[in-house]
Amino acid sequence: MTNTSTFPTAVTSARFKSIRLGNVDIFYREAGDPSRPAILLLHGFPASSYMYRNLINDLAANYYVVAPDYPGFGHSSSPAPDQFTYTFDYLAGLMEQFMDAIGLQQVSLYMQDYGGPIGFRIASKRPQQIQALLVQNANAYLEGLAPQVQQARQLMEAGDLTAIRSLVQHMLSFDDIKSQYLLEAAHPEKISPDAWTMDHYFLSRPGYLEIQTILFANYYTNFKQYDSWHAYFRQYQPPALIIWGKNDRIFLTPGAEAFLRDLPNASLHILDAGHFLLEEEHGTVATLIHDFLTQQLP
Repeated sequence: MTNTSTFPTAVTSARFKSIRLGNVDIFYREAGDPSRPAILLLHGFPASSYMYRNLINDLAANYYVVAPDYPGFGHSSSPAPDQFTYTFDYLAGLMEQFMDAIGLQQVSLYMQDYGGPIGFRIASKRPQQIQALLVQNANAYLEGLAPQVQQARQLMEAGDLTAIRSLVQHMLSFDDIKSQYLLEAAHPEKISPDAWTMDHYFLSRPGYLEIQTILFANYYTNFKQYDSWHAYFRQYQPPALIIWGKNDRIFLTPGAEAFLRDLPNASLHILDAGHFLLEEEHGTVATLIHDFLTQQLP
C-alpha cells in the first residue's frame, strides 16, 4: 500500500536484536533515535512483531519504535510449558522487564489484540511511565466481544481444555489465519500474502499448539481485569488514541466506543478495515499517531 503519511519516514530499515531475560531470548525490532519519544508496539494473536514492519518504518524518523516478540511467538524463545509460565500476567511482567532492560522510562503503548491485556496490565501498574495509550482493536469492554468470543469465554471458564485445544488448532490453521486478513479487509488486493504465511509458519512449528492452547485458556483472566483497567482509565485519564477496524469479527466496534465512558477525552477513529488494519492503513495510522502525540507529549 502507498504510504499516506504526511510527515517524513525513515529511509533505513529496522534493527533486529535479541536480549536474554531469565531463560528466554526476546527478539525485537527497533528503529529511530532512542533520544526521541518512545513507542512500544505490543503485537496480537496469531501475529508477531512482523505485523509492525510497515508502521515501524513510518514512525522511525520521529520516534524511537520498539516491537518485541513474546515467548511462544515469532523469533523469541519458546520454552516448553513446564519451563515457562504461559499466562498473561507473566507475559506482562516479562515485558516490564524488557522495558527496564532496554531503558524505556517514558513510553507510549501501541496495543493490538493480545497486546491489549499485556499493555493494560503494564499501564495500570506503572501509570507514571505511560505517556499515551494507542489502542488498535484491543478490547477492554464486554461490549466488544463478538458471539464466537463469548462462546470461547464459556469454554475457558469451564476449563474445557479439550474443546479449547480443538478451537485453537482451527484458529492456527493456514485457512483460518488467511481468512482473518482477507475477509475483513476493505481492499483485500492490498494485503500481502506474506502476512498470513509468516503467522502460520511461526505457529505451526512443533510444540506451538500446546503453548498457544495454554495461553488461550488463560485468556479468561483478562475479563476479570476489565474493572481494574477501567478504574485505571478513570483515575489517571491517560491520553488515548483509539483506532478500530470496523470489519473486525473478533472485537466489535462497540468495544471501541466503550472506551469513551472512562476516557471521555480519547480520540476515536473507526476505519474501513479489519482486525489487522495495519496491512491496509499503516500510513493512515502513522499520521494519526503523529498528529495525536504531537499534541499530547511535552
